[in-house]
Amino acid sequence: MATTARLWSRLAAAQAHKISPRVVSSGQGAYLTIEGKDYLNFCSSHYLGFAEEPRLKRAAQDAIEKYGLGTGYRTLSGTHALHIELEKKIAEFKGTEAAVCFTSAYSANASAMQTLLGKEDVVVSDQLNHASIIDAVRVAGVKNKFAYAHSDMGDLEAKLAAASELQKKPKANGEHPLIMVVTDGVFSMDGDLANLPKIVELAKKYDALTMVDDAHGEGVLGKGGRGVVNHFGLEGEVDIEIGSLSKAFSVMGGFIAAKQPLVDHYLMNARQRLMSIALTIPDTAALIEAVDMLGQSEDKVQKLWDNVYYLRKGFTDLGFDIGHSETPIIPVMLGDEDYAKAFSAKLMREGVFASPIVFPMVARGKARVRVIVSASFSKEDCDLGLAAFKRVQAAM
Repeated sequence: MATTARLWSRLAAAQAHKISPRVVSSGQGAYLTIEGKDYLNFCSSHYLGFAEEPRLKRAAQDAIEKYGLGTGYRTLSGTHALHIELEKKIAEFKGTEAAVCFTSAYSANASAMQTLLGKEDVVVSDQLNHASIIDAVRVAGVKNKFAYAHSDMGDLEAKLAAASELQKKPKANGEHPLIMVVTDGVFSMDGDLANLPKIVELAKKYDALTMVDDAHGEGVLGKGGRGVVNHFGLEGEVDIEIGSLSKAFSVMGGFIAAKQPLVDHYLMNARQRLMSIALTIPDTAALIEAVDMLGQSEDKVQKLWDNVYYLRKGFTDLGFDIGHSETPIIPVMLGDEDYAKAFSAKLMREGVFASPIVFPMVARGKARVRVIVSASFSKEDCDLGLAAFKRVQAAM
């Protein structure tokens, strides 16, 4: 069989295992409409309810009326005054000297590494880091890679000691290799936090840069949702902060926040920025409003955490194992993959949409139904969700 024929044959065979996503015909609020029925939304990362926030919608609508829709490439005619305003506000919000935005946090991660590191540099990464970090290391072409056991600071130090030995050998250009320690701030499958204070301490000890992907910490942790670095009181101690603008901020995009010289380096050299389109006008205007809202009030963040504490207690009182979550990501640990899938399916019949997380997203035997909490939930919504879990638990 010809090579191309084998490809088409393999793709055709894969159709039997195709998984189609559920199609939502509503906004991303406390409830989702799927095939004409409303479901409690226990699976979206819109932590603050901003996806349906009137102020954000109005800001986007007003900006469209004034400026239209798209702009273009940032390096040509696409840098709009709104982009500059957003980046300035993000830097102020994060407590960094500067920030630069991208159309996704995935691109921001790739840029952060590819623009700074070469193949002879060294990356030390948590084993449970997000796929976008793993791909960023690949895009950067780094050959010297170490993965330390999840949140194991003893193993991290061992890996840094090995990296430090590699650092002694000059690169082809005569410079010594850079070492970068990279970690998620919040681990999205378990809801636990990186031990950032110890990571920063060890990075300084071994002359390494630090990079934190805080996709699930922005708008959630720290004062007014300023993120995991603020949560630990480490402003100015972490070299590179990556943030998502599509989760708590409920729009789209990502950013790098850092010291001005590093951000300038990304502005001039990051291919994911130079060769990609800018954030649209309505997206940018809505994001400016979101940052402003968080700067003006902590009410949304407080409501989120009130719901987190309530649901955590509720699941624990029902006898569920919720792992080591420290965030609005609550994994209801079930173990068996088929059991988790069946549990999730029964929840759907009870009017609750909560995703099963199975291998390869987590290790075999660690399947769970992941609940993601939102400030948009009322106490009645939380009770409805807990009651559904109780009924399914009794029926399984």
